[in-house]
Amino acid sequence: MNFKYKTKPYDHQRLALEKSYNKQNYAYFMEMGCGKSKVLIDNITWLYQNHLIDTAVIVAPKGVYRNWQENEIPTHMLDEIDKEVYLWNPQPNKTEKKRLVDGAHSRDGLRILLVNVEGFATTKMKNYIDFFTKDSEFLLAIDESTTIKNPKAKRTKALMSFGLLAKYKRILTGSPVTKSPMDLYSQCGFMSKDLLGHDSFWSFQGKYAISRTQRMGSHSFQQIVGYKNLDDLSERLHTFSHRVTKAEALDLPPTIYATREVPMTSEQLRHYKSIKDAAIALLDDGQLVSAPAVMTQLLRLQQVLCGHTMTDDGELVEFKSHRTDAMLEVIEEMNGSVIIWSRFRYDIQKIKKVLQKAYGRDCVVTFYGDTSEKDRQIAEQRLNSGDARFFVANPQTAGRGLTLNKASNVIYYANDFNLESRIQSEARCHRIGQKNTVLYVDLVAKGTVDEHIVKSLKAKNELSAKSLGEEIREWLKQISLTLYMVCSIFHYINGFKRSI
Repeated sequence: MNFKYKTKPYDHQRLALEKSYNKQNYAYFMEMGCGKSKVLIDNITWLYQNHLIDTAVIVAPKGVYRNWQENEIPTHMLDEIDKEVYLWNPQPNKTEKKRLVDGAHSRDGLRILLVNVEGFATTKMKNYIDFFTKDSEFLLAIDESTTIKNPKAKRTKALMSFGLLAKYKRILTGSPVTKSPMDLYSQCGFMSKDLLGHDSFWSFQGKYAISRTQRMGSHSFQQIVGYKNLDDLSERLHTFSHRVTKAEALDLPPTIYATREVPMTSEQLRHYKSIKDAAIALLDDGQLVSAPAVMTQLLRLQQVLCGHTMTDDGELVEFKSHRTDAMLEVIEEMNGSVIIWSRFRYDIQKIKKVLQKAYGRDCVVTFYGDTSEKDRQIAEQRLNSGDARFFVANPQTAGRGLTLNKASNVIYYANDFNLESRIQSEARCHRIGQKNTVLYVDLVAKGTVDEHIVKSLKAKNELSAKSLGEEIREWLKQISLTLYMVCSIFHYINGFKRSI
């Protein structure tokens, strides 16, 4: 293909574009940090230049979609392209509302609409997108396509329906399989159900999964215990996707993983034992029969290890913890900027105060659910400019879309249970542009749920690294839901009494 690039592509980016540029449906399964956003932008540019589309709709998670407007499109799309970029806002001011309305009526040049995937659960946004794309030839892309892996979710159904109107469809993710190969159904089915050869999830599951009836007391349910027909699945994926890992594509510096042991105080031990004993009693009584119920108990134990807990009345109880002391000790051994991840809002706020006391008021920025869009942009800019040394954030909120490669030190204060959150958060700094060895340090209370969370995440990282690459057959054959913290309750129940 003959194509003029604005920014020089890596070989793997050029290959991805060459394989996909004129395909109606294609998946960029490119590991975080490999530059899949650039490939999509180049693909949109080629399709527009060849008069095949006049509109592009890019769907991304709430914390990511603005990044396309501010960084990705200005950086990678040719300046000579006559284009307008429109950013969906559910509560626009007068100026923003007028621009959105004008954009929906316009048919000049290339129109690019950026929307958040969460909005597809609302009628307001769906109606606007229908209006925006009416009588247009458009490409529809989903960034971080695992956001639609649940076939029952409202937004998944909405995107499946809307996708039928698109001339071209693309999905982008670095980790298409985070829990099981069943994750692939909705992501690929969004593009076309013909790609996987099944018009329903249950048909797909019947073809590739092995299920058995499991019992727990008077309850019974179907649990996936293995997989079959994997050669067929692998071959089907190969026809419409491009998979590349950072190790294959980029000459990035190495990563180092370490743990720092954090002793518990006597008060923590008392709270921990109390919650643990209560959870065991519930297990013995057969009351913990769902994954959410088990997860709640694990979450409460994790909170105790961070020095706080919530009463049944919703009251926050704080007590002494050595975790912030351990964090400061680790920081003293580090040079340069540091990213600190914690799943709890209370911890993020506490860490900010501790760091300000130790290093000065302006040393730290935070990024979590309550952070405004403007402050999120400022936080990223201040870290990357060197204006702030510490970036303290929630991995569910800030773990996608950001480039934080000015930092090469990462501390996991309290891990999220979700594998994808871990993979995404690690990739914020270990990506294109990183020049230093990246150090990841997990704070762990020995012999507790901390240890088992980290162990589980590391085990799943090893498995998921093989997904959809050369070793897909091997990986899919070995995968078992009992290895996965989120989707298997037996993993916890069977070892709960013995291991925590």
